[in-house]
Amino acid sequence: MYILAPSILSADFTRLGEEIAACEAAGADWIHVDVMDGHFVPNLTMGPFIVEACRRATRLPLDVHLMVERPERLIEAFARAGASRLTVHVEACADLNATLQAIAALGCQPGVTLNPATPIDRLAAAIPLVDLVLVMTVHPGYSGQAFMAETLPKVRQARQMLDAAPSSAWLEVDGGISAVNIRQVREAGATAFVAASAVFNHPEGAAAGVRALRAALEGKTPPAAN
Repeated sequence: MYILAPSILSADFTRLGEEIAACEAAGADWIHVDVMDGHFVPNLTMGPFIVEACRRATRLPLDVHLMVERPERLIEAFARAGASRLTVHVEACADLNATLQAIAALGCQPGVTLNPATPIDRLAAAIPLVDLVLVMTVHPGYSGQAFMAETLPKVRQARQMLDAAPSSAWLEVDGGISAVNIRQVREAGATAFVAASAVFNHPEGAAAGVRALRAALEGKTPPAAN
C-alpha cells in the first residue's frame, strides 16, 4: 500500500476547501500540512487555525509537519486543532523521545524527520516510538524546489533501518516529488509521498495532479525523461 499526501503549501488558499475536496475525490490518502515558524526554516506559514479549517473540510488524516523550533510548545495546540499525525525534526527537539511520547499521549501519531544534511543515524533511537519516518528530499522551507537525487541513498538507509528494527512505520518522502521521480523514490523504499506543486500546480487542476501521481506510482504511465 502506498500513500499520497498532497501538501496544501501550494494550494490556492482562497479555495482551500475546494482544493482539499478535489484531492480527496481523486483518491488522496492524507492531507499534508507544512508548518514553518520563520526561525527553524526561513519561511512562515500555517498555524493551528489552518489545521482546524482542514479538519472541517475533510475526513482524511491530517499529516502535520512541524518545521519549528521547540515543537513541544506547540504540539498540544495542533493536536486540539485536529492533527492526526505530528512529525517533528530531530534538530529541533531538546529531548526527542519525550516530545514523541507527548505527541502519542495527546492522541496523535508521532513522526520524526531530519534535514538533508543530518545523518540518518540520528533517527535510530526514535524508531520504536514513531508511526512515520520522513526523509526530506529538498531543504525544507519552500514549495517548488527541485528534487535532490542525492537524497535517494538516505531513503534506502531509512528503509534498511526500519526493516532491521523491525518497524511498520511509514517511510515518507517530501520535496520535489512528481510523476517523473515518484517510482524511483518508491523503488528506494518509500511508502508515503508528499507532493505540493505536482498536485496544486498541475495544469488540469489538483484532482488531475493526484491522478497523475497515482498512475506513475503504480506504473500505469511511463516515467518522463529527467
